[in-house]
This record gives sequence, structure tokens and C-alpha cells, in this order.
Amino acid sequence: MNTTQLEGKWKQVKGDFKQKYGKLTDDDLTYTEGKFDEMIGKLQEKTGKKKEEIEKEIQDL
Repeated sequence: MNTTQLEGKWKQVKGDFKQKYGKLTDDDLTYTEGKFDEMIGKLQEKTGKKKEEIEKEIQDL
């Protein structure tokens, strides 16, 4: 799954991430066009997971 597909799916799964990782805020989960990698970086900081793990989790939801 490429970045464009992950970005499109993000709208569907951000609620699931919020439930799964209670420490995530709306600001952490806000996607701004062209800044998907920046948001993934925020998720890495908050969850302690690697970029690939987060992308796989998005893909699997």
C-alpha cells in the first residue's frame, strides 16, 4: 500500500487509533495534505512503534 492509499484510508481508521491508543490527541491524529509522514512521526513518538508498524496497522484496519 502506497502513501496515497494510506492517506485515503486514514480518514476511516483514525477513530480506531484513538480508541486503541488513549494517549493520542486530535492534534496527533490530524492529517494535513502533504504532511502524512509528519503525522506518522507523531504517532511513532506517542506509541513507540516503527513507521512500518504503524503503516501496517493502518493497512490492516
